[in-house]
Parts: sequence; structure tokens; C-alpha cells
Amino acid sequence: MAAMLLNTMRSGSPSWAVRLAARSLSTTSPLQAQVQTKSKKTLARPGMKNIVLVEGVRTPFLLSGTTYADLMPHDLARAALQGLLHKTGLPKDAVDYIIYGTVIQEVKTSNVAREAALGAGFSDKIPAHTVTMACISSNQAMTSAVGLIAAGQCDSVVAGGVEFMSDVPIRHSRKMRKTMLSLSKAKTLGQRLNLIGSIRMAHLSPELPAVAEFSTAETMGHSADRLAAAFGVTRLEQDEFAVRSHTLAKQAQDAGLLEDVISFKVPGRDIVSKDNGIRVSSMEQMGKLKAAFIKPHGTVTAANSSFLTDGASAVLVMSEEKALAMGYKPKAYLRDFVYVSQDPKDQLLLGPTYGTPKVLERAGLSMSDIDVFEFHEAFAGQIMANLKAMDSDWFGQTYLGRKSKVGAPPMEKFNLWGGSLSLGHPFGATGCRLVTTVAHRLKKEGGQYGLVAACAAGGQGHAMVIEAYPQ
Repeated sequence: MAAMLLNTMRSGSPSWAVRLAARSLSTTSPLQAQVQTKSKKTLARPGMKNIVLVEGVRTPFLLSGTTYADLMPHDLARAALQGLLHKTGLPKDAVDYIIYGTVIQEVKTSNVAREAALGAGFSDKIPAHTVTMACISSNQAMTSAVGLIAAGQCDSVVAGGVEFMSDVPIRHSRKMRKTMLSLSKAKTLGQRLNLIGSIRMAHLSPELPAVAEFSTAETMGHSADRLAAAFGVTRLEQDEFAVRSHTLAKQAQDAGLLEDVISFKVPGRDIVSKDNGIRVSSMEQMGKLKAAFIKPHGTVTAANSSFLTDGASAVLVMSEEKALAMGYKPKAYLRDFVYVSQDPKDQLLLGPTYGTPKVLERAGLSMSDIDVFEFHEAFAGQIMANLKAMDSDWFGQTYLGRKSKVGAPPMEKFNLWGGSLSLGHPFGATGCRLVTTVAHRLKKEGGQYGLVAACAAGGQGHAMVIEAYPQ
């Protein structure tokens, strides 16, 4: 695919890079911009339940190895759940089910949903389970909640996600694990001594976790660098987008727009109230960083990539009827959603490009109907590659089976409060942040429809349409 893309870009005029460069990445006044929307019909369907987002919260997202370093994943998940309870006044026995997403599981709390729910004080009669789908794990938790409510199994579900990169499981080598298991079964001193004597220095080398594809053995950063090259995304474009993300996040933070963030008293430490990964840098500073993955000529750096993050999120999802009966004013309707999968080698991070047209078709909408876009920013190069793919007739015809391009989101509607590059990306928790942000932006900007899209490991992706709740 990469060769085909490069050949097409060389022959095309103007290039995708030039066309996208003409699109504004301005950060001057997006917080004041009001989306001008015409009157649109609701996406409610006869005979189908309206399912609503009542509330969404998250802990501050922190750089791994900082203030949360001595905690465990369930501590963060518990804090998010307690924050949700506090913000909503929800009775602890008024939930039918709890679902959490996570990626790198702590072996002591493999069903982190259950442990966090019990720790937060929810009734022990409420079932809870944990899902994993890489960076869209909490998206899967939310849509599982939607499915339970739509099927009539539940009226009220809490969904969320957590990731804790400050302490990840590091395993012994396989030979060492086999030896240790055999030792636990040895019945005589002689058997134990023989097994101990078989241990070699090489057996002591640990197996470190990596953000890499099992099927291709390629790290995600390496794949992002190749994807950026295939779509002609320059280092300058990536650095400009990263600066934009951090600048908008800082503006949103200073303006008090990140109202989903709850304060959290870290045991033995201070109260944390803000994300700590926002760094507004100059283009000159960005340009000094070296390639992080494909050295020395790659374009993906530490500064134009999302960083390893600790954090948790939680949302309260209900049937509209149940929410109103309990006296809640919902934030938004959760409407159509899709999951997509494609080649994990050359199209690992193109989930938004594949998911967006499918979810719009399901909802009967077009790109011009969407007032708010929130895409997961794994890498600046990944975002720019998706925007170029969506803005390409050739890609739409060749890979999406369309007559023409999907169309790229207008930058004046796109990730206006920062994104994963700046706010942080706890793998299992980002999906809930995206959906809650769309709900808050729709209310703030006067829009009706929002679209969430995200890529994930394995070449998978997710897209969802959110509709503003009438004010």
C-alpha cells in the first residue's frame, strides 16, 4: 500500500500535503467559536430506546511515573467511580451493571471493574466485568452498556476505563517460568537442587512489555512513522499539529472547560486537579528533537506522539426514561456506532478513516452535518495521515469502495480542547474522555451532532455519533 500511495502522491497535483497545509491549524480563537447549525432532525427512531449519557468524569491524566506512581490500577478506577457517584448523587445500588476497559492488566486485579466497584462502595450485588480492545477499550465498555440497555437487560450502566503505566507486569523469561513452576511441584530435595542447578544467566533476562503488534512484531510508533511517510506527512506538519494540540489544551484548561476532570487526593501525596502532560512548546523547540522510532530519518518524535499516561474515566449511561425518572438532565444521546478492522501492518492506525463514513451512513448523516469532531490523537502523524486519507478521492475509491472521498473534518470543528497528544492517553480510558468532551462541546458551542473516532492496535477502530440533548 505504501508504494501505491507514494506513487499516487508524486503524480497528483496538487499534493495531499499541499492541500492539507492550506487547511488552517489556527489556535487563535477556537474556544470562542460558536458552531452555526441549521435546524436538524433528531436521530431518534420509532420503537427504539433513547440511550443517554448522564455524566462523565475522569481523574487527571498524569505522565506515568509521577504522582500516581505508587498506586494500582484499581485505585484510579475507584477514584473515577467515586467521582461519578459524587457528581451525580447516584445511589450506590441504583446501577444494574458496571463495565470497565483496560489494556495492560494487573495480575492481582484481572477483573479491575469488580475490584474498583467494590472499593468505590457500589453494592456487591451489581455484576461487573472488564473488557479489552486496545486503545478503544472504554469505547467497547460504553457500547456494551448501550447494548445491554437497548436489549432491555439493564436501565442503568456505569462504563469506564483505566490504564496504569507506572507499574506494568514484567515477566521472567519462559525458561525461568517453567523452572519455577517445576520447583513448586518438586517433591524431593534432590529434584529441587537439580532444577536450581539448571538455571543459567540467560534465564534471568526479564520480558519487558512493549507497545507492539503481536502479528507483525512492529511497535506502534514505527508503524506511525511508516504511515506518515506513505501519506507524505512532513515532520513540520506533525510538529505544527502537536503544538496546536498542546496550545488548545492549555487554553481549555485555563478557561475551565475540562469539567470532566475531578480532583483526586492521592494517598500520601497532594490533591491532584489537573492533567500534567500539557506542554506548550515553540516550533523551534519541537524541531530539536530526534526521531524516536525510525532513526535517524524518521519524523515521529517524543513530542509529536502521545505519552505514557496513568488515568481512569467513568460515564453513567441510562435509558432516557430511567434518567428522567431519577431526576437527571442528560448531557447527550448516544446514537449509532461502528467498529472496523483492517490490515494491521500497513493500515494499523487508519481506524477513523474507515469508521467515519460507515457510522455516518448508519446515522443518515454527512460530514457537513457534524458540528463537533473528537478524534483520538495517538500520533500527530497518524492524525494527519487519516485526514489526508479522508480527503483523497483515490483512497476512497481504492480502499473504501466509495465513488469519492469521505472528506476531512474542518479544523475549526476538530479537537478544539486539545487531544491525546496533550491531555494524555491512558489506553483503556481515552474513549470515555472523547465522548464526554463531545457532549460538553456540543453544549458549549451550540451544535447538535458530534462524532468520535479512534484507532487501536490490531488495525481496529471505532466511530460513534453523539447527539446533543435539548437544552
